[in-house]
Amino acid sequence: MKKLLIAAAIGFASLTAHATDIGLSAAEAYAKIQKAEPNVLFIDVRDPIEIMFVGFSDAVHANVPFMLVDRAQWNAEKGVFRLYRNPDFVNQVKLELARRGLSADAEIITMCRSGSERGEPSAALLRESGFPNARYVINGFQGDAIKDGPQAGFRLKNGWQNSGLPWSSRMNADKIHRVDPR
Repeated sequence: MKKLLIAAAIGFASLTAHATDIGLSAAEAYAKIQKAEPNVLFIDVRDPIEIMFVGFSDAVHANVPFMLVDRAQWNAEKGVFRLYRNPDFVNQVKLELARRGLSADAEIITMCRSGSERGEPSAALLRESGFPNARYVINGFQGDAIKDGPQAGFRLKNGWQNSGLPWSSRMNADKIHRVDPR
């Protein structure tokens, strides 16, 4: 019985360690990029249309959307276009790794708008797909929304933009996910 309890405790501890090491702050991600760590791939996983209106950081190596907007499918109940998972996401990440001479063991850092809807799930999918060091930026590009006051609902708390890290309203044509011939 004692051995069973010890094994369960070790298993739980490893699950807890896995859950905490998958996320990192925007400042931690930026520090890795500034140090030019050779075994890191930093990707923005937002749809380029969102980036066009919200902003972009040239610190990312590439934009590989995890979810794409299907503008031909309207969800009347939610008042939004349908989102679907990019069926080529994992292969596109592999291509970005290959372009940089990186292996599946590289640290892949994903960033979305908030960190929760695409950042964390994309990192989890990459881990399930054989990339053990996939991580995501907690609070993403825009951060959390303020809950009270005259700016309630605006994403003005934490995240890349609100941490004083470099970003622009302009996209980098060499880094953004494009379907047109270049």
